[in-house]
Amino acid sequence: MSTVEFRGFGWRHAGRKAWAVRHLDLRIEHGERVLLQGASGAGKSTVLAAMAGLLAEDSGEQEGEVLVDGRPALQLRGETGIVFQDPQTQLVMSRAGDDVAFGLENRGVPRAEIWPRVDAALAAVGFPYGRDRGTAALSGGEQQRLAIAGVIALRPGLLLLDEPTANLDPEGAQLVRTAIAKALRDLDATMVLVEHRVDEALPLVDRTIVIGEDPDAVWTPSAPGSPPMPARKAPGPPGEALLTAEGLGLRHTDRTIDEVVLRGQALAVEGPNGAGKTTLALLLGGLTRPSRGRVVAAPALAGRDAARPPHRWRAGRLAGRIGSVFQNPEHQFVTDTVRAELALGGASPSTVDELLSRLYLDRLALANPFTLSGGEQRRLSVATALAAAPRVLVLDEPTFGQDLRTWRELVTLLADLRDEGRALVLVTHDPQLVAAIGDRRLELTR
Repeated sequence: MSTVEFRGFGWRHAGRKAWAVRHLDLRIEHGERVLLQGASGAGKSTVLAAMAGLLAEDSGEQEGEVLVDGRPALQLRGETGIVFQDPQTQLVMSRAGDDVAFGLENRGVPRAEIWPRVDAALAAVGFPYGRDRGTAALSGGEQQRLAIAGVIALRPGLLLLDEPTANLDPEGAQLVRTAIAKALRDLDATMVLVEHRVDEALPLVDRTIVIGEDPDAVWTPSAPGSPPMPARKAPGPPGEALLTAEGLGLRHTDRTIDEVVLRGQALAVEGPNGAGKTTLALLLGGLTRPSRGRVVAAPALAGRDAARPPHRWRAGRLAGRIGSVFQNPEHQFVTDTVRAELALGGASPSTVDELLSRLYLDRLALANPFTLSGGEQRRLSVATALAAAPRVLVLDEPTFGQDLRTWRELVTLLADLRDEGRALVLVTHDPQLVAAIGDRRLELTR
C-alpha cells in the first residue's frame, strides 16, 4: 500500500466557511519520499489526515476523492502509519514499551516478534529510557520520539510525518531523522513529510510539493538562503527583577535553579528534551507548586499579593501579571471561537482586532480554535497570553509550526514587548529565536 492520488480533493471543517484545502490534484507514486510544504494554515496537516483516512464524514465536508492504491483512503485507515504534530494524541498506554507494542498487537503480529520490534524501534529513535518508563513522566520531545517509535515498529507501506522533530532538541532531532532514514531503507514505503526545518529535511526526500496560495511563505527561518532575521534594538541596561527562582527544584532531576527574570529582558531557556524546561516554565508561570525552593515575585509585580507566591494567586490576577503559553496550545483553549478566546480575559475589542491582524488570525476570528492548524493554534495561544497585557510572559516553544512570514511577525511582536519593558522567558529549541531576541541564556542539562 503506497500509491496515493488526490482527485479534485477539498475539505472544509464542520462549522467553518473557508475550506482548509480545495481543488487538489496530486499523485504520489509508490516509494516516493515527498516533502509537503506550504504556509502556516495552508492545509498540510489536513492533507496528511486525508491520506491516513482520518477525515470522518461527520466532522466536515469533502469534495473529490483520496485514493490509496486505487481504494478510498477511509477503507485503509488502520494500515497507514502517521505521526501527528501533538504526540499526546496518539499515546494510549501508561508504559513506553506497552505503547509501542499496542499497534503491533492490534495488527496481530506474532507474540515472539513484538518485543524485539519494540526494542529496535525505541533504540532507533534514541529513546533514553527502557520499556517501563511511564509515558506521563515524559517531556514533549520524549513523547514525540515514542510516538515515532510506535509508527516505525509497524513497518507501514505509507508513512506520514507531521513535523516529527518540531519539539525535539537538536541531538534528538538528528536521532529521529537518522531513524526515519534507516526505516525508509528497511521499508518498501512511501513517505510524506511535513517539516518547517527545510534544510534538515531535504536529505530525506526526493521531491517537494508546495500547496496553498503563498509559496514564498515556505522559506522558513532555518532554510538555506533565508533572508536575515529581523534586527532588534540593543537591550540596554536591564530593569529590576520581577521574578526570582531560589533553589527551585525540577522534576526528575537533582538540579536546582537560582535565576532572575528581569524587566525589559528576554531569558532564553535551552537544553535537551527531559531537562526540565517545561517544568521550569510552569513553576515561573505560577501554574505549579514548587516541590523544592520557591518563586518570589517582586512587589511591583505582585501588588496586593506580595506576601504570596505566584502559584497561590487567584487565576484572574495571575493571568494579568504572568502570561503563560503552554507547550501544547490546545490545552489553554476554552471557548468556541478565536475571537472569544482573545476576549475572554477582558481585552478591549481594539486589542483583540490588533492581535488578530498582527498574527494573521483575522480571517479565522469566528473559527473554532480546535480546528486550526498547529501553527495557527500556536499563534492564538501567544495572542491569548498577550491579550491580558501581563508584565511577565513565559512562552514554551512560541515559534513552533511557523512559516517565515508568521515567524518574523511573531518574533518582532515579542521583541517590541520586551523593548516596552515586559519580561520574557522563552523556552525554545529555536536558535534563530535566541539569536533574534534572547538577551541571556539559561542552559539546562539532564
